[in-house]
Amino acid sequence: MFEQLGLIGCGLMGGSFALSLKRAGLVKRVVGYSQSPATTQKALQLGVIDEAASSALNAATGADIVLLAVPVAATEASLQAIQPAVTPQMLIMDVGSTKGDVLAAAQRALGEQISAFVAAHPIAGKEMAGVEHADAKLYQGCQTILTPTKMTHSRQLERAHEVWQALGSRVVQMSPEAHDAAFAAVSHLPHLLAFAMMNSVIGQPLGQEFLALAGPGFRDFTRIAASDPKVWRDILLANRQELLAQSQHFQAQLKAFEALLLQGDGAALQTLIAQASSARSQWHLKQHKPLKQPC
Repeated sequence: MFEQLGLIGCGLMGGSFALSLKRAGLVKRVVGYSQSPATTQKALQLGVIDEAASSALNAATGADIVLLAVPVAATEASLQAIQPAVTPQMLIMDVGSTKGDVLAAAQRALGEQISAFVAAHPIAGKEMAGVEHADAKLYQGCQTILTPTKMTHSRQLERAHEVWQALGSRVVQMSPEAHDAAFAAVSHLPHLLAFAMMNSVIGQPLGQEFLALAGPGFRDFTRIAASDPKVWRDILLANRQELLAQSQHFQAQLKAFEALLLQGDGAALQTLIAQASSARSQWHLKQHKPLKQPC
């Protein structure tokens, strides 16, 4: 059991982590801080945290586990703020959707204390952000990716495994590079496409009339377009090299479909559709194995 969780960022992800730790009986006390005092107070009122801190440093002081649940672009500033409170025994983790930039930021901010930091990415969330949507069961049954480096202390990595497994997650370990390449393909590009799809429709003169006719297929395809704009701005920029590479793969496939439409080649068009349909039908999230590469 942990004596104190220092929670930096009391939104959906951080709030759910705090509630999950409490539900599992793994923490005695949660001290939270958000850049918005209103968010911190709401987290306190909802029982997500036990004490509101006036700064990130105050939230981390005395904690034996710290979670950064902030936009990836705020990682370095957050770690710099808590650096005076970091001890060799402290376990520090994040929940960011990119890992190469997060680890570089952690190295700059923590220096030799980087060994206490374990970069983590729980594959969970909701369309609606905010601590009011925090859920103690959010991480149950999801995958959590850990991306240690040669500088990560083995004991801290072991503790990180234990924490996420205790919250009901299936823990996978991979290199930061493999993580960012994989999630550019299966998360970051799909979000980019959903944003672009919505903008392509509403940017037309009859866009609102078209939306009024949209059914479940359009709803499901564009669901993630309702995601937090600031969070996804940072993610897309942070992983832009891998994302642009995946965008090229997608554009090649789109051009192949467009060429067949221009040619009126129904047989070839059906073949491409069948290929996608078969792959999608056989894919099951629980059986999907992320790429693994040595750190």
